[in-house]
Amino acid sequence: MPSQHPEEVGYGHVVESYVTRMYGGLPRYLVLNGGRFLGPRWWHTSRFTRHLIADAAAIHDEELEALLGYEWRSRLTAAWLIGVDRRERFRTRIGDLLLASEVCYSGSAYCFALARLGTHADADILTAYLDHYLPRTDLRYDQPAALGALLRLDAHLGTHRADRFTQPDGLWDQWVNALAHLRDDPAYTAAQQHRWTDLHCDFANGWTRP
Repeated sequence: MPSQHPEEVGYGHVVESYVTRMYGGLPRYLVLNGGRFLGPRWWHTSRFTRHLIADAAAIHDEELEALLGYEWRSRLTAAWLIGVDRRERFRTRIGDLLLASEVCYSGSAYCFALARLGTHADADILTAYLDHYLPRTDLRYDQPAALGALLRLDAHLGTHRADRFTQPDGLWDQWVNALAHLRDDPAYTAAQQHRWTDLHCDFANGWTRP
């Protein structure tokens, strides 16, 4: 999928309006990527969140498309806005971008969006991603975020799609164990990935409709 600057499609304002807006000296995309808004001591959380919710509701679909067609900062931000506002019409687009894995960092935002959309169709996309990328133990892409999102959807939908990935010595263990320093890292347990997704989605639920 070729990258195209929003200016080329008549939406040159969207990067400044939605992606690089500053909060406490940090642009929005960095706050989203780092999860600083989850910290209880970050003084800018209330303002940041109000603006995020307002922008997610106000941004036009064409503006979102312009962001999704650009680089990782814009794609990450667009995916968050889609997830917060639960714009289901972007499901296929988000799924295609996730499976393509063209750029860094944005994949975790796609997984957040799919977890927020919360349907069996979203679980299908996450399952397809894990089927494709977990066997690739040489690739460190967005496997953790995808597993966390799928585990959340399993809990929400009453399904067990993630079981075959997380069984002992299954694809998740094989992917983690391919790097020795990750084997005993608690951040790479399935439970921790589930918890991380829950933190992001519960944050969004706290400010939008449940």
